[in-house]
Amino acid sequence: MMAIFKKPTDDERQHLKALFVRGRVDGQLVSKILIDGGAAINIMPYIMYWKLGKCDQDLTKAVMMLKDFEGNVSPTKGAVCVELTIGSKTLPTTLFVINGKGAYNLLLGRDWIHANYCVPSTMHQCLIQWVGDNIEIVPGDSSYIIASVESDTYEQTKCMLGESWEKDFLRVADYEITLIQVVGSEEEF
Repeated sequence: MMAIFKKPTDDERQHLKALFVRGRVDGQLVSKILIDGGAAINIMPYIMYWKLGKCDQDLTKAVMMLKDFEGNVSPTKGAVCVELTIGSKTLPTTLFVINGKGAYNLLLGRDWIHANYCVPSTMHQCLIQWVGDNIEIVPGDSSYIIASVESDTYEQTKCMLGESWEKDFLRVADYEITLIQVVGSEEEF
């Protein structure tokens, strides 16, 4: 079977979107599931674990130290195996539960990507996965777009309707409209 990708227009390419999808964990709807090919394992923040009605007795002891983006090392609270449904496909998935709070409810790394035989595309904002002998395209969840952007990393950030932002710091909250204030500035947008 062949998949064909359409070349994105310039407007479609001017974004900094990570790939978020929606799914179900043990039958419960979960949004903000981050697909991250840079992560080796699957992660669930403890707050999400608790929201799913799970307790510490449900955790399998797992002695694993994780390093975050800043190089800080912290232990996992344990591991949990869940039935994870993305699109029409359900797989048993092991997630490591951490104390940290991220911009995601679940982070699915290479472990899940390879076990699921899928191809994530941040450019096309979709996940292409095999379901039996067929290909299913799961669209990205556009309700959560950018957590934060620092301009020292990007000289000029293009986002939100293609408008250029040349500011020290930009913060956009998910699901809510908030004022944006540039650090060191009195001006609000």
